[in-house]
Amino acid sequence: MEKQKEEVMQGNKMGTMPEFKLLMNMSVPMIISMLIQALYNIVDSIFVAKISENALTAVSLVFPAQSVMIAVATGTGVGVNSIVSRRLGERKFEEANKTANVSMLLAGLSYLVFLLVGIFGSRFFFTVQTDNAEIISYGTTYMTIVCSFSFGIFFDIMFERLLQATGRSIHTMVMQLSGTIINLVLDPILIFGYFGAPKLGMAGAAIATVAGQIFGMLLGLVFNLKVNKEIRLSFKEIRFYGRIIKEVYAISVPAILMQSIGSVMVFLMNKILLGFTTTATAVFGVYFKLQSFVFMPIFGLNNGLIPVVAFNYGAKKRDRMINTMKYGMAFATVVMVVGFALAQIIPGPMLRLFDASDNMMTIGIPALRIISFSFILAGICIVGSGVFQAVGRSMNSLVMSVIRQIVVLLPVAWLLARTGNLDLVWLSFPIAEIVGFVTTLVLLKKTVKEWNF
Repeated sequence: MEKQKEEVMQGNKMGTMPEFKLLMNMSVPMIISMLIQALYNIVDSIFVAKISENALTAVSLVFPAQSVMIAVATGTGVGVNSIVSRRLGERKFEEANKTANVSMLLAGLSYLVFLLVGIFGSRFFFTVQTDNAEIISYGTTYMTIVCSFSFGIFFDIMFERLLQATGRSIHTMVMQLSGTIINLVLDPILIFGYFGAPKLGMAGAAIATVAGQIFGMLLGLVFNLKVNKEIRLSFKEIRFYGRIIKEVYAISVPAILMQSIGSVMVFLMNKILLGFTTTATAVFGVYFKLQSFVFMPIFGLNNGLIPVVAFNYGAKKRDRMINTMKYGMAFATVVMVVGFALAQIIPGPMLRLFDASDNMMTIGIPALRIISFSFILAGICIVGSGVFQAVGRSMNSLVMSVIRQIVVLLPVAWLLARTGNLDLVWLSFPIAEIVGFVTTLVLLKKTVKEWNF
């Protein structure tokens, strides 16, 4: 324990390295890996689109279910990451170790829930959205496989968060890159039956996805056991610590709900869009794939920012926290402005990547241009949410998300849909983002005033 303490005191860069350099040091590997992940999401949908437009629609409809699963995994990881980083900043090393080992229990329990959902709920999930038999068949196959083998993503994300908590973002990048490469290689082979493999269609896309996640999980396990010296991960020490679990979920539950709200929004927005045409739903799904290439770098930035702010919050270094937050917001805004410009200039070529029909082009070009106005303010909202999570104010993030996506976006979209003009529906996104931006600034100002140490 003394050796561990000495390593943290002398070697933890999160309390000593200049803020901008530290943020980039922590975030750039995550940004790179997130960009690769975004590229995978796009390529995956490109392959699926070559099966048929109904296959692409099925993937769009399953997105909310996948998002809930990822929300539980990443939301729980946010709580673990924040607490481990804070405990290390406070030099409470045994508490950090206990939290790390409890995270394995939480990941396993989360997987069991989604295993049951995958086996018993997949077909029902699609039948309540559409009566198109082909879409239901495609979607049920995909969702059943992805949920039933989701242990890969739950442990993969948890291992990533433990590495991030101790500043080892290079290793998390290697994990994500490796898993994504496995996905990209297996996708065409299993979907179309190349190199003598069976032609599995949608099942092949799902198998490629879970194979990449499982590979990343195994790599993460090795890294945490062999490289992550600031915490001691041992299966023998996985125990039910009620106090720690309560503390983790005090942060995680709002984070999970916040991300799950996005899934509810997508589910209900799909219902609104299906009132126009299934192609509108496919466009919405394509938008989410494309926007991930803009948003993923910001999420990568946030993954680097959260442990930095949390560590310095535990160490009571207010100036370092504020500087990190400001640098993060500036970086996020630049990325979002670039994303906005691309959506305005080349929406057509982006849609053609997905074998867009003439009808999809007619719907999709104005959709991308209108929705992208929400990008300009979104970066600050995302970074603000990360700051709240880092200092244990996850409820603020939840409030932001509820107001933006439930209180504003969906009602506005529903009202605009009453006009019968699909283009007006897309305006609900920039309108909601403006309200979310104002809410973020108000809550952030109040939170920063509390940092009086």
